[in-house]
Amino acid sequence: MAATNLGNLEQLLGYKFQNLALLERAVTHRSWAFEEVSSGGEEEARRLQNESLEFVGDAVLGLAVAEQLYLRHTEASEGDLTLMKHHLVSTVTLAKIADNLNLGKYMRVGRGEEKTGGRRKQALLADTLEAIIAAIFFDSGYISARAFVNRIFVEEFRRATPKTSIDYKTLLQETLQADKLSAPVYQVVKTDGPPHERKFFVEAVWETGKVQGKGSSIKAAEMMAANLALKKLNKTNSKNVK
Repeated sequence: MAATNLGNLEQLLGYKFQNLALLERAVTHRSWAFEEVSSGGEEEARRLQNESLEFVGDAVLGLAVAEQLYLRHTEASEGDLTLMKHHLVSTVTLAKIADNLNLGKYMRVGRGEEKTGGRRKQALLADTLEAIIAAIFFDSGYISARAFVNRIFVEEFRRATPKTSIDYKTLLQETLQADKLSAPVYQVVKTDGPPHERKFFVEAVWETGKVQGKGSSIKAAEMMAANLALKKLNKTNSKNVK
C-alpha cells in the first residue's frame, strides 16, 4: 500500500505509527496475502496477513473495554458488566465503528473478496479494527492502545447500559453450549390481531425443554422466548444444586 494512503489512514485513526509496517499488515486480509505471494510462499503469506494481529487485538480490546466499564459502572454486577462487554466487543459494534472510520477503503483484500463485497463485510471490518488495535499495542504499548479504544468507542461507552446490552438469544445459546447442548430452534407457532397490531407467538425449543414467547415482531417474540428459557434453565439448575 502506498505510504500516502497509510498516512491518510493514520489521520483517520488519530495515531502516528513509529513502525508503519505494522499498520500495513493490520489492513492486509489473508485473501490478498495468498494471492500476492508466489506458489509455495505460504509462510510469507502468513507473515503478511493480519490474523495473528487480530488475535492479540481481541485480547487488548477486551481488557480496555473491561477496564472502562469497571470505571464507569462502579455499582454494576459482574453479570451486567459481562453483558455490556459482550455487546461492545461484538462483530456488529466493531464493524459499525470500523465503517465510521472508513476502514473498508484501506483494507487490502484479494480479488475474490473484492468481487463479493469484502470491504463491506462486517466480519472483515471487525477483524481489521482488532488488528489495528494490536498494531498500536505493538507500536507503543497498552496505554496508547487503550487511549485509541477509549476515543473510538466514546459514544458506545456513553450509551452502554445493562438494559441496552441484553441479548437473551445469545445468552441462551451460550448457556446451552456450556451444558454441551445444541443451540435452540425458534419457530413461529401463531400470529394474532389485526395487521396494525399484529402479535407473534414463537416457541424456543431445545433438547431438554421448550417455552413460548410473544411480541409485536418475530424478533421481539424470540427474545422473550429466550428470556423465559433462561429463567426456566436457571430454576432447573437451582433445584439440581439443592
